[in-house]
Amino acid sequence: MYKKIISFIVVIGLLLVVTIYSMITGSIEITAGELITGLFTGTNENVEIIKDLRLPRIVIAIFAGAALSVSGVLLQAVMRNPLAEPGIIGVSSGAGFVSIIMITFFPTLYFYTPLFSFIGGAIAFLLVYMFSWKSGLNPLRMILIGVAINAVFTGLSEFITSQNASSMMSGISVTSSTLTMKTWGDVEVMVLYGSIGLILSMLLFAWCNHLGLRDKTLKNLGFRVNRARFIISIVAVLLASIATAIAGMFTFVGLLIPHIGRTLIGNDHKLLIPFSAIAGALLILTADTLGRTLVSPIEIPASIIVAIIGGPFLIFLLRKSDRIYGN
Repeated sequence: MYKKIISFIVVIGLLLVVTIYSMITGSIEITAGELITGLFTGTNENVEIIKDLRLPRIVIAIFAGAALSVSGVLLQAVMRNPLAEPGIIGVSSGAGFVSIIMITFFPTLYFYTPLFSFIGGAIAFLLVYMFSWKSGLNPLRMILIGVAINAVFTGLSEFITSQNASSMMSGISVTSSTLTMKTWGDVEVMVLYGSIGLILSMLLFAWCNHLGLRDKTLKNLGFRVNRARFIISIVAVLLASIATAIAGMFTFVGLLIPHIGRTLIGNDHKLLIPFSAIAGALLILTADTLGRTLVSPIEIPASIIVAIIGGPFLIFLLRKSDRIYGN
């Protein structure tokens, strides 16, 4: 229990430190004292600029990281597979594809992009389920089908973006996760839907724990397995889709963070879900801050930094997969 408490304290502390550092570092640099004073008094012009331009992307990075990490936790519980992740199995690419369709062909419906992004993510997930079903669900088959679905939607997104110059920049923002020029309107949408998904995921922790048992055992206990899987999947798709619609596509976040969480916190989703939310927020915010400051004024998309970290980690996880979930 001591290790779990320390893990929470360290991650929360790091998130606070990175948040403050991200706010005071960039093209406009101020001290932490000036930042705090300016936020309360509103008399510092530089703080007002930071509040309008830098703070929205920080909030979006935090909520996107939390949403994607928790989505990964939920999908792994549903599929009983530690490699399940919205970016790998096609949920994020499906959401991104429909977002690009809306931006390209129906720009007047831009306000409804999160809704259509959710529909795209749900379609991708249903396709994975449909094509994976063969006398039951095989975890490995689901991952492989998901990779194929992800490749198809990614290819379609790139095709549409390349054929339509007017939507090029919008398409790039969806697929490469450039958090620049985010507004408080984006924050409102991200916080609203992200909070709903995160709260629902917290309420589903017991079902996630139950799904660790065999289906036959659960049915004998009277547990409605399919209903639980469906509801948990809907929440996971909601979280991944809203993060993709607002922040862009990130891969490996839902893979990295849950695995680290299980190492530090254990498999109890009552603790794993909130820990993953905080740690995911820390990962995306750190990646965005590094991308914004490493080679300033040039920005490196946060998704690229996460992919550089996540690629080797996926190889490591695949090599050690025989020790995970008792497989």
